Order: sequence, then C-alpha cells, then structure tokens
Amino acid sequence: MTAIKNPAILSSPIAEDVLLGLSARPKQLPPKLFYDAEGSRLFEQITETPEYYPTRTERGILQDYAAEIIFQAGSNLTMVELGAGSASKTRVLLDALLRRQLRAEFYPVDVSSSALQGALRSLNGDFPRLHVSPIVADYSHHLPDLKSLPGRKLVLFIGSSIGNFEPQEAKEFLQRLRGSLQATDALLIGFDLVKDAAVLHTAYNDAQGVTAAFNKNLLARINRELGANFDLSLFQHVAFWNPQMSRIEMHLESLRQHTVYVQDLRRVFHFDAGERIHTENSYKFSSESIAQLLRTSGYRLEKSWTDPQQWFSVALARV
Repeated sequence: MTAIKNPAILSSPIAEDVLLGLSARPKQLPPKLFYDAEGSRLFEQITETPEYYPTRTERGILQDYAAEIIFQAGSNLTMVELGAGSASKTRVLLDALLRRQLRAEFYPVDVSSSALQGALRSLNGDFPRLHVSPIVADYSHHLPDLKSLPGRKLVLFIGSSIGNFEPQEAKEFLQRLRGSLQATDALLIGFDLVKDAAVLHTAYNDAQGVTAAFNKNLLARINRELGANFDLSLFQHVAFWNPQMSRIEMHLESLRQHTVYVQDLRRVFHFDAGERIHTENSYKFSSESIAQLLRTSGYRLEKSWTDPQQWFSVALARV
C-alpha cells in the first residue's frame, strides 16, 4: 500500500505569506499584512501625527484641485478606488463628481473588510446620490473585473501606495491594471516625491511611536491569527532613508537571540540578535521617474498637480 502524506492545510489567508517570508533570507513580510482592523486603525493615527506629511499634503492637493481633476477625467464617470481604506480623502473627489453628474457609482476596493464597512456607512449617509459597492480583494495580485463596470472609469490609486511596490512590480501592476481598463478610462495616482532626508526620516519615526506600534502590530497579528508567540518587546522598529534606492525602508529588529513558534505553521523560527524582518519599502519619486513609470506601463500622462513645497504629486494618466 502506498502511503500518502497529506500536505499542511494553511487555513488563514496570511499563512502562506508568513511561511514564505519568515523562511526567507533575509526575513521579510509583505506590507499588505499591516492592514488588519488594528493595523488600519493605527495607520489612521499615523496620518494624523505632525511628522507624517503625505496624507495631509495629498489631501490639500485634492481639496485645491478636486473640480479640475474631475473635469480633466471626463464625464459619466464611475469611480473605483484601489486600497480605499476608510475613503476619507476620497470624499472631496466624490463631492466634486456629484456636482457634475446627478448620480455616481463608487467601488472601493481594499483587503480590509472592516475599513470598507466603515466607509460604506459613512459615505451612504453623506452622499445620498452615490451608490457604494465595496469589493474586498487583494488588488495587488487579483484585480477585480473593472471592464464590466458601467461608464467611463476613473480609478484612484492615491496615498502613495505605488511606492510600496518594487520598481518592476510597480510597472507590472500598472500594466495589469491597464489591461483591466478600456480606452479613455483614467487613472489618478499619488506619488510621494524625493525631498530632504530629515523630513523623510521623521515621517517614519514619529515621536509618539505610532509608526513603531503599527510596524509591531504585524507580529501581533501573526500571534492572533496563527497562534504564534512573538514577544513584541524583543523587537524594535527601524526605519531609515536609503538614498541609493530612493526609498524609506522599515524593519523589525530582534534585540536578542531567540526563537518563535508559529502554531498553525508548526514551525519554529530562529532570530539572531540584530537580525531584521524587512516589512516595507516606500519609494520616493521625481517628475522624471513618474513620467517614465507611466509611459513604460502603457499610460499617457495628461496632467499632474502638486503642493507649494513640491513634496507630493497627484497625476492623471489616460489609458
């Protein structure tokens, strides 16, 4: 009789990413794992810290230019937002959209169902002429079928989320997105710009320690969902500017040699003192690198808007 060995069943949606990431050399975990309910809550806190400029700077651009952005995008628009979260910054664009058309469809897409439910409740109450249809999906790997949605699409990918992709991955993602759209559809995308290193450093090392808590929550999530025994006090948050790669890097550094057992994976992972888990890259762009990325991904850059300090750029690109 032939013995058949049953493979391990990885029931949690994060199990495979954790297994692959903690088995890698060096260890790494994808930033999408940040955004469980607690992670989403902590990120909202980060955006309100005085050091974290991207959210308020981009929000200012959208507030100043919302009507112009919607006019540039065209008429009869259906809005889709990738990585919508609570959709807090999107409200100003939705308001401008509903000033130009009687009704509108909005499809917020996010991996966090709790964030989307909050957005649904808030938007439905404030925009009676808006129909909101949330889509829970990991858009970085599996884009929803956007061609089937009605009207001309305006896809929002704001919040400098494109900076969390590796350069080749960013190009491939934008190409896949382009393949799910039709001619004349548009993409509104946010880019964090290269700036003084001190400004960048403090943005990811806030004095209140909210970003550190956000980073460590990734380990707490593995504890909660996979039965791991990470001791968060044995790790410290590390974030720094890498000028050669034009990116901020975030890591979790082990303070001493120890092991961690992840029950659902039935695996023990060893950590040396000073060993790091690479949790996020946040690439920063120039006007030249923005134009090149969009061009090589199959888009035509129509117009861009920035703030007076030129810390952030919001670009409208056409398929």
